[in-house]
Amino acid sequence: MARAGPACQHARMESARQTVQANDITQAVRVAGRPDGVPVLLVHGNVSSSAFWEPLLRRLPDSLRVVAPDLRGYGETDRAPVDATRGLTDFADDVAALLDVPGLFRPGARPVVVGHSLGGGVALRLLVDHPERVAGLLLEAPVSPYGFGGTRDLDGTPTTPDFAGTGAGGANPDFIARLAAQDRGADGPTSPRNVLRSAYVADPASLGADEDLLLESMLTTATGDDNYPGTAVTSAHWPGTAAGRRGVLNALAPAHFRLADELVAVAAKPPVTWVRGDADVIVSDTSLFDLAYLGQLGVVPGWPGAEECPPQPMVGQTRAVLDRYAAAGGSYREVVLPGCGHSPHLERPAEFVAELLALAGENAAG
Repeated sequence: MARAGPACQHARMESARQTVQANDITQAVRVAGRPDGVPVLLVHGNVSSSAFWEPLLRRLPDSLRVVAPDLRGYGETDRAPVDATRGLTDFADDVAALLDVPGLFRPGARPVVVGHSLGGGVALRLLVDHPERVAGLLLEAPVSPYGFGGTRDLDGTPTTPDFAGTGAGGANPDFIARLAAQDRGADGPTSPRNVLRSAYVADPASLGADEDLLLESMLTTATGDDNYPGTAVTSAHWPGTAAGRRGVLNALAPAHFRLADELVAVAAKPPVTWVRGDADVIVSDTSLFDLAYLGQLGVVPGWPGAEECPPQPMVGQTRAVLDRYAAAGGSYREVVLPGCGHSPHLERPAEFVAELLALAGENAAG
């Protein structure tokens, strides 16, 4: 493994903001490190932006070349619509287009791709669609390869034919309204600030002086039918909603995003490092954002029981798919951080940096 010590021989990163035209939209990106440095692409998660990577960038050596885009509908990138029927492919296409923008990476670069939460799904989609362009994956608390919610076992079997309980219909309307209103307060559990403190990390003290920076990042989220959360449709199955065809949460739903078999079958299999916290309440086998688990807890009424609608085994699914990936010729490491929540790069930055440098190779640290 690459060690943190040699990296200290390099100056620490300072990022610059710029906008580029790629995949027919204007994308805002943070760029840091030497233009000829080891290429690293950082893909942020849902209800955030590239600003979520700023605390990490301060800890990285400038021997890396880091590009961190704002995904469509976040940060300063165009509020372009998300076609949920393509799963996360709209996002992956945007990111893929950046690889060939002059000046971002050296020509022909194959970056290590780091994906957080939703960004982990984008990174997986990028690998499936462009395996020749990816040198390695660092998946940080990634969405399951079978999508978010609506599946019952390690093989991603649907709980209902329409994956009821997934998509935009499960979003909390008060949280959405507070996002849209740019609420910066701490009144009530659905304020963006309190969601940041309670769901994005296990220990709110880990946010430190960056709390306001991260909150402002969350508040850049474009809300509405075409972005977050998207449209919902009714379902005959509990809890009465299913994924629509537009917007972010529907793009994460297993009706539209499930690439386990494609991932296992991809011809080029770069190494994968999977980093997660064992106190994650978002991506978990007992996720507080999974309506089936909330039904089991009695929070959502009418739950039909574990036989009909069990919680999604998100972590177990990811491990099972990566085991298949390894058996088919790839390799992966699972790194579990005790007491850590959904954002290891914020909560356990030293360990996270070490894993990133190890995956990027000795040139990143030497």
